[in-house]
Amino acid sequence: MAKSSNQKLKLLYLAKILTEETDENHGLTLAEITARLAALDINADRKTLYTDFEELRHFGMDIITVKADRQYTYRLASREFELPELKLLVDCVQAAKFITVRKSNELIKKLESLVSRNEAVQLQRQVLISGRIKTMNESIYYNVDKIHSAINANVQIRFKYFNWNVKKEMELRRDGEWYHVSPRNLVWDDEYYYLVAFDSDEKKTKHFRVDKMLRLELTGLPREKAPDASKFDINAYSKSLFGMFHGETVPVTIEADDGFAGVIIDRFGKDTMMIPGNNGRFRCTVNVSVSQQFLGWIISFGKGMRILSPAPVVERMKELLGQMQELYDGSGD
Repeated sequence: MAKSSNQKLKLLYLAKILTEETDENHGLTLAEITARLAALDINADRKTLYTDFEELRHFGMDIITVKADRQYTYRLASREFELPELKLLVDCVQAAKFITVRKSNELIKKLESLVSRNEAVQLQRQVLISGRIKTMNESIYYNVDKIHSAINANVQIRFKYFNWNVKKEMELRRDGEWYHVSPRNLVWDDEYYYLVAFDSDEKKTKHFRVDKMLRLELTGLPREKAPDASKFDINAYSKSLFGMFHGETVPVTIEADDGFAGVIIDRFGKDTMMIPGNNGRFRCTVNVSVSQQFLGWIISFGKGMRILSPAPVVERMKELLGQMQELYDGSGD
């Protein structure tokens, strides 16, 4: 009897069956495995399957034998990724604003292929995407890859940059002119990806939301070195910004209730020096890019936090509070 062309692929199909249909808690009997191989026009019997299992174990597959209800079942007990690890990755993909819904679903489907069908059901019950605000710019997935490629190749990039208008339309900035920059780093902040780059025209380091970039290209021109390249600290740069909004970076002294010590550590790091007071409050000085977003962050803690110095920042806070009071004291126009 002539062997089918699939017979040569017996070990590969056997590995596929065990990978897709078995796990630490679910197995298949020899009869079930034989039937699945037969459906693929592959002959198998008890003796040859025992040999095949040993070959796959030698290859590195963790195939175990479990006796249950007077039957022996065979299962793939462990894999490269454990189920809890994949659940964490799925949660990250679903929670990331910069990945579109369609791309999120595609990535999760690929992650599901790393576990058995039974375990894949558990991945599908993770954090819900519906109602989650996700980016509408599908190109971000490839923009991130291109930016990494540009940094590795040490070349500049160019792109178009846009904002959304009240009609929910993309509106190109600079009347559609190209932005030419030398990429320095990619930063994750407030659930968005940002490119930190040196703008040679303005002679300064700037940042851009990656999901607002269009038609990103590598130019082939060598990256220009920023004047502060030797002392630039990307962690300090991103930590000083609030919502990645620009402002003059200055040392700001803050006084806060002792209960907000964790808030300061979460935002500025554990190395921040905090000087305890004798009134249930402490003081700390941090380098901050003073923007309205930073001032709003301070306001969000009410009387629990205030700015002590420098005087110009205190005045900016007073002006902002005055403007807010005028806004709400108005007639509602």
